[in-house]
Amino acid sequence: MSQYVSRLGRRSPAAPRLRLGHRRPRRVAMLSVHTSPLHQPGTGDAGGMNVYIVELAQRLAAINIEVEIFTRATTAALPPSVELAPGVLVRHVDAGPYEGLAKEDLPAQLCAFTHGVMQAWAGHRPGHYDLVHSHYWLSGHVGWLAAQRWGVPLVHAMHTMAKVKNANLADGDTPEPAARVIGETQIVAAADRLIANTAEEADQLVRHYSADPADVAVVHPGVNLGRFHPADGRAAARARLGLPQDALIPLFAGRIQPLKAPDVLLRAVAVLLDERPDLRSRIVVPVVGGPSGSGLAKPEGLQKLAARLGIADVVRFRPPVDQDQLADWFRAASVLVMPSYSESFGLVAIEAQAAGTPVLAAAVGGLPVAVRDGQTGFLVQGHDPAAYARVLRDVADDPQLSARMGAAAARHARSFGWDASATATAEVYTAALHARRRARALHG
Repeated sequence: MSQYVSRLGRRSPAAPRLRLGHRRPRRVAMLSVHTSPLHQPGTGDAGGMNVYIVELAQRLAAINIEVEIFTRATTAALPPSVELAPGVLVRHVDAGPYEGLAKEDLPAQLCAFTHGVMQAWAGHRPGHYDLVHSHYWLSGHVGWLAAQRWGVPLVHAMHTMAKVKNANLADGDTPEPAARVIGETQIVAAADRLIANTAEEADQLVRHYSADPADVAVVHPGVNLGRFHPADGRAAARARLGLPQDALIPLFAGRIQPLKAPDVLLRAVAVLLDERPDLRSRIVVPVVGGPSGSGLAKPEGLQKLAARLGIADVVRFRPPVDQDQLADWFRAASVLVMPSYSESFGLVAIEAQAAGTPVLAAAVGGLPVAVRDGQTGFLVQGHDPAAYARVLRDVADDPQLSARMGAAAARHARSFGWDASATATAEVYTAALHARRRARALHG
């Protein structure tokens, strides 16, 4: 699944594919400043990136690449380091107050965070870390300094990009600040390799940030197929969750913020029920997740919208749940709805499909890669609630449509295992190490 991409997505001759065993790193310092891999996805700033880091680190450890994840300490209750899994260590770095620090205030704590990373490094023998892998732009700045100080390559994953988000803002959402745009541009220039989730994201790195195409690798995220699978089916999942067996259940699962557009689902349901009042008695709309980002400014906004639309009786708000229970919500749903304005990839789309549920999504970012339109789900251009309502009506009127597409979705998702993602990431590491050593040899 890994490839070095040009603007057209073809492998660049400047970065040949290397054998996986060729000078593979022994130990990687992974940086996740603003959100801990131990946090519950769907709470605060925790989301798909948390899942990504946890799953990737565990699979890298399984192929004998040790991973130490540095993240900001957000509670005094946790020890300085926690073994997440064999070969995966989470290190908590003191940088700012444990609670009440918004993501927007974190740039002021990067110096303290970098100091904590350097302190941990100073306690080891030289050469302890072979490579730095940073996630998100805040981590990229720490990784930039650490990689230079240690004389090792920096591999960076954006996850989201300010320029892309600002070009696709929801109404009333807050643009990303200029400081982030500048910071991302600096990281792109400094990184030895950049990992993109899709070919489109790779192209955006080249187009918006002047990345060298030869330094960009596409590695699709994966899905935990041991957790997300059809299991004992929709009926059993609905029974466990107390949901009616014959209901139309369009599910939203994720962080509640304008970027994710859960309001589009509620407005679509209102349109549907205006057209088809007979469906009111057999529709349930679960919204599973917590306020995040700019959504924290109006944590009750979605509940108030449901009341104004006259659909509060069919909407069920639920707090974030653990991954095992989330899998049950996916199995129980008729369709997962993702009307996002921007998605780097959209892990929940693959997770839902792996559980046997089709996805109704906006055709943005990586979602056209995650969802096969007309086969494993539906892609909608734009965010007109009426367009989403039409798909929901089709699902309601054809009882077998969800099941047919769900079976195809489960087959499709099986090609997105995390083992393949880890193997491809290890290839990127190996290429970065090889290029660094080759440069040293050339320049003495």
